[in-house]
Amino acid sequence: MPPKPFNFPAKRTTAIFLLTTTAASSAFTANSDDSSPHAADKFRAQIHGIVRTARAVSAVASTVVDYEFSLRGLPKHSDQYRKTSSQVHLRSAERFLKLCEANKGFYVKAGQFIASQKVLPTEYSSTLSSLQDQVAPLPFKVIEKVLKDNLGPDFSKKFLSIDERPIGAASIAQVHHAVLKSGQEVAIKVQYPWIEQQMHFDTRTMYFLSKTIAWIYPQYRFEWLPLTFAKTVSSELDFVQEGRNSERAAENFRNNKIVRIPHIFWEMTTRQVLTMQYYTGHKIDDLDFLSEIGVNPEKVAKSLMELFAEMIFVHGYIHGDPHPGNILVSPGGRNGFSLVLLDHAVYRELDEEFRKDFCQLWEALALKDSKKTMWLGERFGAGKYSRYLPIIFTGTTIESKYSSGMSIKEKEIMKQELKSLMFEDLSLFMESMPPDFIAILRVDALLRSTIRKMDVSRLIRLLTYTKYAVYGHFHPKLDSELCKRPKTNFYFAVKAAFLSFISTLKYFHILIKILIGANNSTPWQQKVKNLLHNYLYRKIGSSDLWSILVHSVFLLFCICPAT
Repeated sequence: MPPKPFNFPAKRTTAIFLLTTTAASSAFTANSDDSSPHAADKFRAQIHGIVRTARAVSAVASTVVDYEFSLRGLPKHSDQYRKTSSQVHLRSAERFLKLCEANKGFYVKAGQFIASQKVLPTEYSSTLSSLQDQVAPLPFKVIEKVLKDNLGPDFSKKFLSIDERPIGAASIAQVHHAVLKSGQEVAIKVQYPWIEQQMHFDTRTMYFLSKTIAWIYPQYRFEWLPLTFAKTVSSELDFVQEGRNSERAAENFRNNKIVRIPHIFWEMTTRQVLTMQYYTGHKIDDLDFLSEIGVNPEKVAKSLMELFAEMIFVHGYIHGDPHPGNILVSPGGRNGFSLVLLDHAVYRELDEEFRKDFCQLWEALALKDSKKTMWLGERFGAGKYSRYLPIIFTGTTIESKYSSGMSIKEKEIMKQELKSLMFEDLSLFMESMPPDFIAILRVDALLRSTIRKMDVSRLIRLLTYTKYAVYGHFHPKLDSELCKRPKTNFYFAVKAAFLSFISTLKYFHILIKILIGANNSTPWQQKVKNLLHNYLYRKIGSSDLWSILVHSVFLLFCICPAT
């Protein structure tokens, strides 16, 4: 019997053309302003935006047809359906990769944003992860006009020199090296003059396209993606807020001897211009540079994980874009290197109750406490998907005995469980989780990618997260200004010292349980045991233990310095 002719449903056809036409026209009218002296430039930008929108519509329409036609008639839980779905995912990801490369700008940032979403199909994340946010720099005449508009017509008098050749150019801004009258080297981040208009145009198009897909396929609940992305890029356009974020992060790590955060020069900072202290360095995953300066990549990776573990579990204030280009390694300083943290445009402040619950979740994951993991998953809203939290964060199943790895049998069980999950399960899971959880997932995915490139053990992440989760669970959130006042801070300091001591004991207890869990005869598990043994007795040896205990007693001076 010949196959039935394929009739593309009318709902699919009308949805794509009606909603995307609405997206383009509304974006056009929203940005029209014929009375502006720059009306001609705006008109050209709008035409360019419509061309970009047309490419996006074409890519989405082709993808919808591909999914509809390729999966038609296949039983949802069959091996053929899964195999075909993977093929369609890959074709669609490659289609969107071409779209992002053609449209550049915010489409590249959107592709990178999607690639960092850990729970999306791997075909999308692996394909789109190749995107690079690099563009050809604008002529300095254009940049000079932005500087004059923001810093005044005589802005050049504030500098000894400004290098007209940018040291970096991305989709939103480019950066120039300069020297102040005082001799201080600075980096000037200058926003492109047309970028805000383009952002509104592109994000509006992305939102309407996502609405189109949600209408066609109600089971795919990914409308949160463009909304989250739009909020993220919108915050990136406010350089004043970026400066405030930078200062708050610097305050949080004021006692850290390894982390460097550029100082902000407020008298030369506006919404479109950010002037900051200039640092040199190389990307954190540049292994050739680390070898050249004689620094062990494992030490660098550990410092990176400690930095972000403290952000997540203790401060609850997280840098939202920790890709290697935003974290430089600079020679000198403690242990022979320092970490320079750049680009503070996007931060996430965690709800305090969520932060405490997430600390407990990580403790439960480390201890393989399945009951507590399921209970906390229910609190987060994961429901039946709570059993997959260990897979997401530790790469083990809810039934795994050890957090350091899985047996061959457990791997087979996990493989079968994951086979039963459908694409709509992923979208339902992501929609049900709180925004704080999604933010941590994204940051954690970027960090894991970096340490994987550095070729260091994933146990560094596991142990570091566990250490700070335990501390963050017990550590009281102290107001830094209150702590700086003499006499009034004594109670808080004593309480913090006691809780720090208790958390140290609990951390050692968890480490020992992980160590015992890795105590068996297989070569791979013996290797895990040796690594953990080294971590416990070499990294946290007797001298360091005394240091920790002394730190607990004298936390008054470490956390709450008197003025």
